[in-house]
Amino acid sequence: MGNHMDVVIRGGTVVTADGRAECDVGIANGRISQLGGEMTTRSTLDARGAYVVPSAVDPHVHLCAPEVLASETPEFVDDFYTGSLAAIGGGVGTIGQMSFPFADDESLRAAVSRDASAAGQEAAVDYFLHPGITDAGAETLEQISALASEGYSSLKLPMLAFDWGARNLVEAVQRAADAGMLTMVHCEDEALIRFCTARLEAQGRDGVENYPLSRPDVTERAAVERAIAICELTGAQLDIVHLSSASALAVTRSATLRGLPVYVETRPMYLYLTDEVHSQPDGGRFVGMPPLKKQADVDALWAGLADGSIQTIGSDHAPWTLEQKTAPGLTVSTVPRGVPELETFLPMLFTFGVLTGRISLERMVAVTATNAARLFGLYPKKGSISVGADADLVVLDPGKTRVIDGRTMHSKAGYSPYDGWEARGWPRFVLSRGDLVLSDDTVTASAGRGLEVPRGARLAPSPSPAYPVPAT
Repeated sequence: MGNHMDVVIRGGTVVTADGRAECDVGIANGRISQLGGEMTTRSTLDARGAYVVPSAVDPHVHLCAPEVLASETPEFVDDFYTGSLAAIGGGVGTIGQMSFPFADDESLRAAVSRDASAAGQEAAVDYFLHPGITDAGAETLEQISALASEGYSSLKLPMLAFDWGARNLVEAVQRAADAGMLTMVHCEDEALIRFCTARLEAQGRDGVENYPLSRPDVTERAAVERAIAICELTGAQLDIVHLSSASALAVTRSATLRGLPVYVETRPMYLYLTDEVHSQPDGGRFVGMPPLKKQADVDALWAGLADGSIQTIGSDHAPWTLEQKTAPGLTVSTVPRGVPELETFLPMLFTFGVLTGRISLERMVAVTATNAARLFGLYPKKGSISVGADADLVVLDPGKTRVIDGRTMHSKAGYSPYDGWEARGWPRFVLSRGDLVLSDDTVTASAGRGLEVPRGARLAPSPSPAYPVPAT
């Protein structure tokens, strides 16, 4: 008769970072219990003609606790529940939240506690938190070490916030390294951005259509070079997040070839769009940090995903409403920066990466799930299809086609940067720890069912034969 399971996914092709095979997947007590062989169950999910892949692990989102959303200062519009629903719709099963102090007098510890509380009440998917710093005073430095001892093994650091505090910046990275943390670095040079912006303002050219000119390639490349220098001096492990340009990627490649522990994340938007979209009447809808680049940069990022010099994709989901993004009178300095990306996460990559032959299906699994799970200490609980792993699974239907319309999606943004685009490979089913949370295009997950994922040892990403893996 075989082993009895709570759920069996039958008839699909199971795809991991290492390969694929046709086999059934048995789930019991929220975990994968059996791969292939005889199984009995009262609940069967039909995966014929579809791929069974690990739910994506998106290590980079910006969601808001209730007190942040209720404040008078404009902020991103998704809370942990609407963000979770968008994640499920896009095949994302685990999210990594950037937990920054919101008010000037809020400590790093308070920011993490605030987000942990909000996620515990609202999140419908599992989550982990990255403490995020915008200063490196004595109190913050002490809290880095304390949070690391509590299991928070990553730190988010925007170099923009340290324009005039280079010594403090290095000290913060060193303190994180000493505590065994991975430092996630937002690489843009604020001094260069201010210079470019002032020049555009003096020329009367500071409209949103010129946003890319306010933050040209060199502003990212210079910050990446600075981050690499800090890595050399401190030995810190760095994750360069939302990398957008070919020139910056060349810097990180060089660092890795020299044996430095540097990892790279890119963002979906940089794979599908170029800076030409900012010339559209509603060009503000595409504004993020760093800005979109040229087609040559898009091509370089795809090559980096394929050859392994880019290890992860993070959505940097940071949504504002369309009205906020396209309000009259906005300039390169005042336009809200951030876009909704969660609900299109897997389908867009499948359509424009796998179906075009830019990356393999196995590589898609690596860069969307397995590598992030390994880098952030979640593997093999997450990002894996193996016996004992959490049953966080997507039955991805390669024939399922949809025209994207952000007005019908779960994010409060009310739009998508890909509105009107046709994408294939939408989820037929999504499971979270064995619970069916998406079926028949309907998300059924309840608020508060998400759990904070314990962090274990960080591991090197899944290797690509064309590129060396940085040391851990």
